[in-house]
Amino acid sequence: MRHERQRNRWLPRAPQPAATGRVFLIPFSGCGASLYRQWPRQRDGVEFLPVELPGHETRFAEPTFETYQELAKTMVAGLEPYLDVPFAFFGHCGAALAGYEVCAELTRAGLPTPTRVYVSSEVAPQDGPTGRYLSMDDAELRAELARLIHELGGTVTDELVDLHLSVLRADVEANKRYVMPEVFRLPCPITAIGWTGDTEVAYSTMGGWVECGDTTFVLLEGSHHRFTEAPAALLDVLTSGVKERP
Repeated sequence: MRHERQRNRWLPRAPQPAATGRVFLIPFSGCGASLYRQWPRQRDGVEFLPVELPGHETRFAEPTFETYQELAKTMVAGLEPYLDVPFAFFGHCGAALAGYEVCAELTRAGLPTPTRVYVSSEVAPQDGPTGRYLSMDDAELRAELARLIHELGGTVTDELVDLHLSVLRADVEANKRYVMPEVFRLPCPITAIGWTGDTEVAYSTMGGWVECGDTTFVLLEGSHHRFTEAPAALLDVLTSGVKERP
């Protein structure tokens, strides 16, 4: 595949033609690609590429997505030029469901499929939707946003919280619509990642992913948002999985 010369709106950072592998990093509800600002650009030849979703951060002027299936179709079209080396998707919480749907769409479209898809802190599609945010009103979501911004090292201002509230609400509604009593089984393997100190999504609730594909389970040290710090143990899991031979 030939790489596009113009800027790709899905990728704030241009992929490197010399990369031996790629992990596309999908931001979770209410956040954009900057969620992964602490991550390295690459590790052992495998590059980590944050994905910018429509309606988020640099694409704030665009409409947000209504469903994960809709998001998957448009993301596949945007990322197709960069599927020319072994690649994977990583998603945490709701972003894990988006990653699963992207892999399903690639399969249905007859396009290259990932060496592996990584789902962190999320129950399988048929076991959801679930999570505290789904039942919150705007005032409660606003309080959660302020707490999250502070926890991730940002400066909390009314303007910043207001800006992100509509995005978070749209993402939460997309999650609530994602009701999947029957799942599409992926041809690519899945790694389901839990965290020892996660009080949002217990590792013990993630067993349903075995119905979605050949699944390996990994439990890492840390709290719910530990992944934002790019811990070495997580990078090792991602890098080794991309380097696997199909």
